[in-house]
Amino acid sequence: MGENVPKLGPGRLVIASHNDGKAREINDLLSPFGIEAIAAKKLGLDDPEETGITFAENAILKARTASDASGLPALADDSGLSVTALGGAPGIYSARWAGEPRNFDNAMKKVENALNESGTEDFSARFVCALALAWPDGEEAVFEGEVRGALVYPPRGENGFGYDPIFVADGYDITFGEMDPEEKHSISHRADAFRKLMKACFQ
Repeated sequence: MGENVPKLGPGRLVIASHNDGKAREINDLLSPFGIEAIAAKKLGLDDPEETGITFAENAILKARTASDASGLPALADDSGLSVTALGGAPGIYSARWAGEPRNFDNAMKKVENALNESGTEDFSARFVCALALAWPDGEEAVFEGEVRGALVYPPRGENGFGYDPIFVADGYDITFGEMDPEEKHSISHRADAFRKLMKACFQ
């Protein structure tokens, strides 16, 4: 999905996420285009239950819900960590592995324990992102991106959020948690998906 979609011009757009780190990253990517990105929670919008079985399905669900409720275009991200030796887990359940309230120190430990229990020597992983746009008139588009790498322990770095402190992208020797945010923005799974969105909606 993502071909022949409406163009996005300057104006207001809802970021359908209650994750402050994710909303901040998306806002950083959109601000050069004159878009005023408003987090869903600032509008008092609730997150829908994520009933999809793929990142794309959950992203569309969140974007459509926010657009219908606000009357504005909405952008939603569904993303997560997919670990090869764990059959792609935690995958769409990446946030849920962090529990309520979200504690990604626990989530990173849970991944480490699962890897140790599996006895694997394969620590390869990838971050996956699906960005979905929904317009009030019913139009929808999805753009998917990924970045491949490997997991390291113990976690390193205070930057980023989520699983960033245990993920080293291919070709790098520092984690996303140690990386300068601008550098991470240039290579991340979200940046990969955003480049596809930008090509379709801004150019």
